[in-house]
Amino acid sequence: MQIARQAAELTAQGIGRAYGDFHALTDISLTIGRGEFLTLLGPSGSGKTTFLMILAGFDRPTAGTLFKDGADITRLPAEKRAFGMVFQGYALFPHMSVEKNIAFPLQIQGRQPAEIKSRVDDMIDRVGLRGHEKKRPADLSGGQQQRVALARALVFGPSVLLLDEPFSALDKNLRGSMQDEVRRLHEETGTTFVFVTHDQSEALALSTRVAIFNQGRLQQVASPRDIYERPANRFVAEFLGDINILPLTAAAMNGRGAVARCGEQQIRIAAAAGSPTANLAIRPEHMALSAERPAAGNMLPVTIETVTYLGPVTRFAARVDSGPALVLETPTHATTPNLAPGSHAWVSWKEEQGYFL
Repeated sequence: MQIARQAAELTAQGIGRAYGDFHALTDISLTIGRGEFLTLLGPSGSGKTTFLMILAGFDRPTAGTLFKDGADITRLPAEKRAFGMVFQGYALFPHMSVEKNIAFPLQIQGRQPAEIKSRVDDMIDRVGLRGHEKKRPADLSGGQQQRVALARALVFGPSVLLLDEPFSALDKNLRGSMQDEVRRLHEETGTTFVFVTHDQSEALALSTRVAIFNQGRLQQVASPRDIYERPANRFVAEFLGDINILPLTAAAMNGRGAVARCGEQQIRIAAAAGSPTANLAIRPEHMALSAERPAAGNMLPVTIETVTYLGPVTRFAARVDSGPALVLETPTHATTPNLAPGSHAWVSWKEEQGYFL
């Protein structure tokens, strides 16, 4: 049975949440498009879960307005919003079987028995739990319990599915398989997914867009590629993986981009890197490390401080002569053997791979 769904558009305008003098959220404004997969990402205490609870209707903002398809739902109770919800701890009923857990929201809605059976059977097949329908949650693995929670949240065809760090209790391998499952369910159903996580790689792998939170404020909303390759500010750049930041002097635009200095070296920056600032950001994977001075391009002399073998890649910590520390990673099979701690080397990169921050 194909479950009919109508994806929703949600719009937050100036959402704030204060607890006395503490502001958990300040002036959050964004639109969540129909059928998109938006991930709310940020460190602990950044406000992402508070915002999710406001979307769900479990908490109310102290400022701003929330719209669904143009209608004001700011004060609408959670049960009236008809959103699906997957909690961090699954929140399954321990005395109910798998099929009864999944059927529960349909029973609450007063659906007919034949429709309930058809929808439950469909969801059991969708999440790969055929053969487990009579078991109780205690008899299931963590991954199977997570599948039950997903099936229960999707069985009634919600326009929005909210997921609050649903994979935090799973081990690495199981987490990866559940990410694949959630991606598949999103593609199949067309439901709008809003997903909270503190795992950067998870956010980049699953989302159509990522919203970065810090200290209750929205820092940037963009596609995974844009948010990683063109972060809006230093917090976003440093929060998403490793980043090398070079202090510049005398940065100025010319006809084809910008020219600056880092220590004694002249640096060229592509025009797309933005307006000149005091800092140039470069991801470690975009920097090459060599024992010999490169023939051309942007380059800096460094001293190797540590070398760490990580299997497929080798990680180097290096320091620019009289300058900042850098992190670099190179494929282990291509790593130059004589780049040992204390040795002198060169880092280089293409001008289009650095950007002003």
